[in-house]
Amino acid sequence: MKLLGFSQQFFTGGTFVKRSKPFVTLFLLIGVLLVLLGCWMFYPADETPRVAIIHVEGVITGGRGQGGLWGDGGGTDSVIRQIQSARDDANVKAVVIRINSPGGSAPASQEVGEELKKLRATGKVVVASMGDIAASGGYWIAALCDKIYANPGTITGSIGVYIPYANWEELFKKIGVQGEKIKSGPHKDMLSPERPMTDKERAILQDMVDDLYDQFVDVVVEGRKMDVAKVRQLADGRIYTGRKAKSLGLVDEMGTMEEAVKAAAKMAGIKGKPVIREYGRTGLWDTIFGSSSQSLADALFGRLLQGEMTGTRLMNSAPAPQFR
Repeated sequence: MKLLGFSQQFFTGGTFVKRSKPFVTLFLLIGVLLVLLGCWMFYPADETPRVAIIHVEGVITGGRGQGGLWGDGGGTDSVIRQIQSARDDANVKAVVIRINSPGGSAPASQEVGEELKKLRATGKVVVASMGDIAASGGYWIAALCDKIYANPGTITGSIGVYIPYANWEELFKKIGVQGEKIKSGPHKDMLSPERPMTDKERAILQDMVDDLYDQFVDVVVEGRKMDVAKVRQLADGRIYTGRKAKSLGLVDEMGTMEEAVKAAAKMAGIKGKPVIREYGRTGLWDTIFGSSSQSLADALFGRLLQGEMTGTRLMNSAPAPQFR
């Protein structure tokens, strides 16, 4: 009998008769999956207190980011869902936000920050762990955590806002390109590379940047419990090493992600070595099928998998304000 070869052989009247069974393997696989799913559904829930790990990686962008075959993945929508899952899981007592990001979209960073506020409001401990870099929008997110861990060489800070702009007018003239627009108002094509920016437009954009900068400063003042004058002194866009940031009050402790996890567990009152629940995607299953299959993968294999943070720019042709 060759089940995996999609065939069976039966002995009849002294001869073997070969019958094709193209769906035997498929039926077997479905049966195994159903058994595993049934065991998961009826097995008593494990109430061991856990520390969740959620990754914020790459340029911070809003929306779904890149999609898999069966769903979406990446982007802050995925991170927000992970934060909400950790918030709603009674077994998760503390969350470590592992940040490895140079920053990105201002609104996207704010959305993640708002979800962290809701998470902390439930009484759960939230600790930031900085990797290679946690700057600008990455620092915005870290500042909203209960405690910040960084490595001595981590690049952080870069507290500020900018809107990128390039004027290609002279280049277009040289190659004979002339852009024309029919627009509804005088400022509809602000930041167009085909013409210089007017003084009024520059003032409009500067006012927007200043407003977002004030919001950033407010977050750091509130999250780090620092004097606003000191924050403004530090928040001139420069970057700091993790060790320097600690001496300035922007970071609490030097330590690896493992040490951040231990600290989060201790702050949450978890005794002994903490059980880890890692959110996101790391395996072939979710790489192929996307994050919509994440709950099924978790049910069958007992874990959630690590995600990425990549995606698209906002605001059509006009660049989004950047925390970078």
